[in-house]
Amino acid sequence: MKEYSTSLKEKLLKMDLTVIITSVTMALLSILVLWGGSASFSGGSQKVMVQCVAALLGVVLMVVIASLDYDEICSRFEIAFFAVSVALLVLVLVVNIGSTNETNHNWIKIPGIPFNIQPAEFVKITFIITFSRHVDRVRDEINKIKNVALLMLHAGIIIGLVMMTGDLGTVLIYVFVTAVILFTAGLSLWYFAAAVLVIVIAAPLLWDKMAEYQRLRIMAGFNPNIDPEEYGYQAIMSRKAIIAGGFRGAGLTGGTQFAKVPAAHSDFLFCVLAEKFGFFGTFAYMLLMTVLVIRTLMIARRTRKHYASLICVGIAAVLIAQTLENIGMCLAILPVVGITLPFFSYGGSSMLTMFICMGVIQSICTHNKKYYFEREAL
Repeated sequence: MKEYSTSLKEKLLKMDLTVIITSVTMALLSILVLWGGSASFSGGSQKVMVQCVAALLGVVLMVVIASLDYDEICSRFEIAFFAVSVALLVLVLVVNIGSTNETNHNWIKIPGIPFNIQPAEFVKITFIITFSRHVDRVRDEINKIKNVALLMLHAGIIIGLVMMTGDLGTVLIYVFVTAVILFTAGLSLWYFAAAVLVIVIAAPLLWDKMAEYQRLRIMAGFNPNIDPEEYGYQAIMSRKAIIAGGFRGAGLTGGTQFAKVPAAHSDFLFCVLAEKFGFFGTFAYMLLMTVLVIRTLMIARRTRKHYASLICVGIAAVLIAQTLENIGMCLAILPVVGITLPFFSYGGSSMLTMFICMGVIQSICTHNKKYYFEREAL
């Protein structure tokens, strides 16, 4: 087949405008809210600067990745992606040996970089790519026990390593992404039913093995009033800030309740948005995210490669899961598990990961028609 001779300019013109506008607008909204609340945050000005740099670098990475042929790179470096993913997660465990943080060891501090690196964030995209390609190779016989076992092993290695860091929130995201990709690929519902049955049987046993503080943390996640002074405090204060914002909000420089919320600049930045811009601000973010998710799924439907469609679905799953969980914990209706709000929460790793995901989607768009007279069945 004759390959299209496409210039860099032509590739960039094929980038999806909806994806660009929604992702960049959410990042700008994040910077605006951080700046509005910077006086109440420790090192607020530096946090605003870091978020600006992360967003700018993220946009650059999105454009660069969009110009690359995703199919060629994924095909050539699939094994390398998986190996690097495992190596990064193992490195986190090695580096944090002896850490004073007894619950979460998922960060790496690199001298000269103004924010900590969270490898589990970057591994999300490499996992989605490698797992999607694995599923694609066995999609005609995906329900055979051998293939299901190998897929579970693939996912289990990554999820197990993330679990060893103590990052329960990220583990839940990986599990959700895995389930969505398998469901989209046509895995029998009997396997999902079996998985649910195992969870139901194992839950009481795991509950008995948990320490008292772990049980209290989970219960406070669904009902923070059980322990309003400790485990439920953050969620209760966040809910108060959201209520204080009302319909119109207190304005960019207004609001006082958010200042009482621990980590309001990061995982709970949504409550700052709600207090400053009220219903209008939160609705704007949720509308942008909804449009982005729908657009991602639309792109998934018209991809040339089957595994590219699964990649888009996996990225959409990340966006959906993180958004629902983060907003849920800010509203004090879901456990606080340290999940960032996509394109919004403060954090270089989170912001860069989201834009890298958008870059992959853009690469799928710009290289959707690679050859003359070629069409692959989905």
